[in-house]
Amino acid sequence: MSNESFRALVVEEDAGTRRVELRDMQVADLPPGEVLVKVAYSTLNYKDGLAVTGKGKILRVNPMAPGIDFAGTVVESQSPAYKPGDEVVLTGWGVGERHWGGFSQFNRVKAGWLVPLPKGLTLQQAMAIGTAGFTAMLCVLALERHGLTNDGREVVVTGAAGGVGSVAVALLARAGYKVVASTGRPEEADYLRDLGAADILDRSFFTNPGRPLESERWAGAVDTVGGPTLGGIFRTVASHGVVAACGNAGGVEFTSSVFPFILRSVKLVGVESVMVPLPERLAAWERLARDLPTDVLDRMTSVIPLAAVPEYSETITQAQVRGRIVVDVQA
Repeated sequence: MSNESFRALVVEEDAGTRRVELRDMQVADLPPGEVLVKVAYSTLNYKDGLAVTGKGKILRVNPMAPGIDFAGTVVESQSPAYKPGDEVVLTGWGVGERHWGGFSQFNRVKAGWLVPLPKGLTLQQAMAIGTAGFTAMLCVLALERHGLTNDGREVVVTGAAGGVGSVAVALLARAGYKVVASTGRPEEADYLRDLGAADILDRSFFTNPGRPLESERWAGAVDTVGGPTLGGIFRTVASHGVVAACGNAGGVEFTSSVFPFILRSVKLVGVESVMVPLPERLAAWERLARDLPTDVLDRMTSVIPLAAVPEYSETITQAQVRGRIVVDVQA
């Protein structure tokens, strides 16, 4: 396989010049690892958009193929955990940042970074879920672990039309929660209702100034935005409510009084999806395969070829992408 040729979307910076190009490579050029995978699909996430456009300092190695996740088929394996022909999924572990990423038709990685393709999902569906859906599931699990129950009260999802938000809306609605979708794009209302949202809320509800405490409303929240939006959520979370925070598209800093914490016992739970231990990964993927209807997944997903990634990267960094973008790496 060392002489096998393939293509990768490579970002390279040299003497102040930045290039993003499809590059012909050979398997021998790949970094070391226990498992060689022929990549079928990756996804375009907000972090990937920052990496490709250079709008954020994401890439830690130069040159680098971005793409923080992928799904494909094992070609060679030095690990007893996998054999040629096994279908696998990878999210996190710094792939697409510090390690060669998913925008590459072949990749070689550590066996411990992979999980078997969940039963009932195709490789394309696994990437329609991808890092964003995996993160959304971790948020739902965190809410439940910290006391969220389906007692008829509302649960809000911010950045609801994005990748994480879309899957979070669908998962929570499927579980029977009354989901309110917060978005700055009112034109996406029908799309969000189709995913299961019971109501649509303009994002200004959270960013407009208000008192430290407002009327109690949310039993729980999934915040994919951060910044002032996260601070605004706390004003209206109900007593003993819980907020799962997983994003920073709206800013890395937020301000809140201590009142929601000391007068309402509101809990703030941080959710990261990069270094998640294997047992938690397997549990999250099992739940995704079980609880996320594939017809709903298909409705939130668009598929693009590898060559279109630079164009769509500009779009996703401007918050103009709906749902999930799957990259057909072999196309």
